[in-house]
Amino acid sequence: MKLLTFTVPCFNSEGYLSKCVDSLLAGGDDVEIILVDDGSTDGTAAMADEYERKYPSIVKAVHKENGGHGSAVNTGLEHATGLFFKVVDSDDWVKESAYRQILDILRELAGGEQALDMFISNFVYEKEGEKKNKVMSYRHALPENRIFTWNEVRHFHKGQYILMHSVIFRTRLLKDCGLVLPEHTFYVDNLFVFEPLPFVRNMYYMDVNFYRYYIGREGQSVNENVMISRIDQQIRVNKRMVDYMSENVPKLKGSRKLRNYMINYLEIITTVSSIMLIRGGTEEHLQKKKELWDYMKQKDRFLYGRLRYGILGNSMNLPGKGGRKISVEGYRICRRFFKFN
Repeated sequence: MKLLTFTVPCFNSEGYLSKCVDSLLAGGDDVEIILVDDGSTDGTAAMADEYERKYPSIVKAVHKENGGHGSAVNTGLEHATGLFFKVVDSDDWVKESAYRQILDILRELAGGEQALDMFISNFVYEKEGEKKNKVMSYRHALPENRIFTWNEVRHFHKGQYILMHSVIFRTRLLKDCGLVLPEHTFYVDNLFVFEPLPFVRNMYYMDVNFYRYYIGREGQSVNENVMISRIDQQIRVNKRMVDYMSENVPKLKGSRKLRNYMINYLEIITTVSSIMLIRGGTEEHLQKKKELWDYMKQKDRFLYGRLRYGILGNSMNLPGKGGRKISVEGYRICRRFFKFN
């Protein structure tokens, strides 16, 4: 069995795929790299096949009809044989020095008595045109260099969340919890890190800058104009998170910190949805925003109250054009600081 499976969803990635894969090959035979060609129409499929030919013990090329990012992750998970599982987008890459440290720890933990559910490390926003890149670290929120539980987790700041870029899951946990991401939908990375959380019993955090998250490619899903054009997909993900949280809140009573973390994560996703709809600016966009909040109210009044009357919820629902202007200015401040867009 391999120690770590990387799944790389690929769609028309020939211009940058090699940088991603070459960075992952440094793991040698401890890892498997599953390149999921999601119906590409350029040279991506041929590149994936060539990597498999050159590194048959490490790389698998899987070709499928286009189903979107979530579908590619699902396919990678189906084929995964590694003890641990990580998704790396095809325009991102990893830092070799941190990579080797992480493999050493995973190797050590794999032989221990206690199975590790989730490994966390830092990631770096590699934003086009910026001289200084922002690091998302968790050193003030999480214990370092040891296994710990949710009860030992400290306070997360607004905007400081465990994202797909920072997490490695135990493969069996993802399969056993029944994670299946929706097809033909962007922003499913939020579901990938959200839905397994009630099944995570222990974690390990290493304060190293491992994952390099590239921002700035034209047409990228986190581009603001692109997000507005795909707002229905953002809302779809948002509603599924509401449904999931509503169904699982009663099960989380024994873990207050996990429950609060998941509610706070849902709050930031709902804030992004609301802001994109405000930025869209049409009556149709504003009606969709109202429908989203009404959906939460009908689905779970407790959850709605937590989100609607918190600081972010209040700022997203200020009346009139003046209120919407204040909301957008608040979003701009968050965007400059957290660089999530």
